Amino acid sequence: MINRDAEYNYCVYESDVATGLGVGSFFFLLASQLLIMFASRCLCCGRALRPGKPRSWAIVLFITCWVTFFIAEVCLLAASVRNAYHTKYRTYLVQHPPSCEVLRKGVFGAGAAFIVFTGIVSELFYVSYSKADEGSIPPRMDGGIRMKAFM
Repeated sequence: MINRDAEYNYCVYESDVATGLGVGSFFFLLASQLLIMFASRCLCCGRALRPGKPRSWAIVLFITCWVTFFIAEVCLLAASVRNAYHTKYRTYLVQHPPSCEVLRKGVFGAGAAFIVFTGIVSELFYVSYSKADEGSIPPRMDGGIRMKAFM
């Protein structure tokens, strides 16, 4: 619904399920990010990773994972907040302004796309981290008593 004023057009949004879904997605994405960082010890705690290509990829993907996570969280929060507030734009600056639905759905769409990117990058990060962590485990030294056959 568009409310016309002298200089501005206002998009008036009705409350719908999108706000709840946006907030729910925000918390599920946060939980998944915390889970992957807990499983990998956030790349900074624990044993050092074995040098090589998997370690380099793990570091690059770790940074990329956090960047895409942050962008997704901001998009979800902005879309949820925008769903509750009014959007105003000047009519004399834009001849054919976008509809109110396009403004709201675009931010939710961007958030959804970055959720997918975060999931893919997180999975690639964990695979690279696992490959780099394989060789760093010291050999297990068994200090037990061995049985020997005497003949």
